[in-house]
Amino acid sequence: MNFIDISKLEYRENVGMILINVEGHIFAGKRIDNNTDAWQMPQGGIDEGETPEAAAYRELSEETGIHHSKARLLGKTKDWLSYDIPVDLISKLWGGRYRGQRQKWFAFEFLGKDSDINIITEEPEFSEWAWKSKDNLLSSIVPFKLEVYKRVFLELGHFVK
Repeated sequence: MNFIDISKLEYRENVGMILINVEGHIFAGKRIDNNTDAWQMPQGGIDEGETPEAAAYRELSEETGIHHSKARLLGKTKDWLSYDIPVDLISKLWGGRYRGQRQKWFAFEFLGKDSDINIITEEPEFSEWAWKSKDNLLSSIVPFKLEVYKRVFLELGHFVK
């Protein structure tokens, strides 16, 4: 096994989305590639030349099937938030090029119906989905993302009823 100098690795630029329904619950998906009970909010990479906001709308559609007309932007984080992935995952994700992700987070109001959600997409990320309370979501995510999620909710949590 080759030694990886983590300090020399960059963060992958990424967006995350809080999708909030009329009851004030948050969309969460159970990771399709994880054998644990790991849930998360939609997130994904930013394509070259793409703005973070455009990436957020695109990723929301790609991961949930929700058309952009069914989501109204409420706000975004002021700064980029980052997290490191566990060392044992570095060689397995993104070709071993990144130590974690640097994210801009967006809060969206969901304007549609549950039937507008379709996680069986071209490249599915989730095996199931649910509307969760903030506390329930925080207790069901992978531990290495917890601090970022807490910071996201400190900044954008006022949009969640």
